[in-house]
Amino acid sequence: MRDKLIHFLKRPTSKDVIINTLGNYLGVFFSAFFVYLLVRVLSPAEYGIFSVLFGVAYVLTPVLEFGTTATIYSYLPNLVHTNNPIKYRLIKSIFFYQSFFAIIIVAVLCAVFPTLDLYFFKTNVPTWELWIVAISVLFFIWQNFLINIMLVTKKVVQMNIYSNISNVIKTLIIIALWLSGYLTLGSLFITFGIVGPVIFYFFVYTYNKKHIYPIMNAPVVKDDVRLKYTLTYFIASQFNNFGLRIDLFLLSYYRSKNEVGFYGLAQKIILTIIGTIVSITQVISPSFSAIKAKRDIFPHVKSGIFYMLVPTGLFLLLAVLPDWVFTLFFTEKFIPALVITRKLSYSFVLLPFINLLNLFILYTVKKPGYILVANIILFIIIASGSYVYIPLYGYMAPIISIFVAFIFSAIFLFSVSVYEYRRMK
Repeated sequence: MRDKLIHFLKRPTSKDVIINTLGNYLGVFFSAFFVYLLVRVLSPAEYGIFSVLFGVAYVLTPVLEFGTTATIYSYLPNLVHTNNPIKYRLIKSIFFYQSFFAIIIVAVLCAVFPTLDLYFFKTNVPTWELWIVAISVLFFIWQNFLINIMLVTKKVVQMNIYSNISNVIKTLIIIALWLSGYLTLGSLFITFGIVGPVIFYFFVYTYNKKHIYPIMNAPVVKDDVRLKYTLTYFIASQFNNFGLRIDLFLLSYYRSKNEVGFYGLAQKIILTIIGTIVSITQVISPSFSAIKAKRDIFPHVKSGIFYMLVPTGLFLLLAVLPDWVFTLFFTEKFIPALVITRKLSYSFVLLPFINLLNLFILYTVKKPGYILVANIILFIIIASGSYVYIPLYGYMAPIISIFVAFIFSAIFLFSVSVYEYRRMK
């Protein structure tokens, strides 16, 4: 048993999973450190403005990626290790059309952002700062695009090194601006939204020139984007994203600010563990895309189950987390959030294995329509359960709704996975 475990951990995929997970958590550390630093150098009002405007950027980024992540992980892995020039054409075509539509929407956002700010966000920051925030969405999209390409091409170590060097440099810039008296909201928007991604681009370009030039010289072909496939997954992902956030929106509508704050903290802790699931799926997605025969499925599924035991274990560990560990990080005034966190963690135990079913359906079977149906089921159950029962049961309503939604979603995905598996040769 011990020898098998050691052999499993020494596998290239296992090493990539470990590296990417550690890299993601190092990114979480930097995010926490940025918060720690900014709350000490900004006034509460300034930090609120920063959170609101960059929150807009972070929400828009995955939306304006238009589901192209699925196309990258589904069709590029089979071409990566070949001399087929189509791989360069595919990368350029996806980048071109993604950027084309994103630029149009960002241009519209730049035009309407001042009006939105005047009547909705009410931050009263200068117009040029709003434009920087809008433009930063493009820079985040391009950085995420490069990250996905590097993960598909197994450059996991390099990607994590580039990302965290960027984080270190951003930290040094912020400290330098603070010490010199030039730290403003505008300088923060530029540092996080423009400078950080540009540093990442610099390292990617410097150490990957032999691949950059063939991509630049490749033609653009509309069919490479696989619009039907990409658009279906894009819509499906929006149902998932909104479904897993509507609970907090409805809670804020019905309940007190304190209860919303406690639930919001619990949700952030859960999202940190979900980051582990993301880091694993980023690495193992290409292998699911490479499956061509029925006999190849179970080895990949078996490995995937072992990898997903890590976030599953973290959810279960969170459910029995001692009070003193929680108060060490979040102080005693947030103890009510611990109760919510424990209960919420049970609701998410199925999520790692649901993601495995998603990988099989999206990258092996290549039928995102199933995922769209599953996510609509997820959204309807969470939204309706929260809407009806939050006034009666408070935070317990979304916790139970999420658990029930995952059960029905898992049953549907498992059923269609078995159906598609039986159809394979």
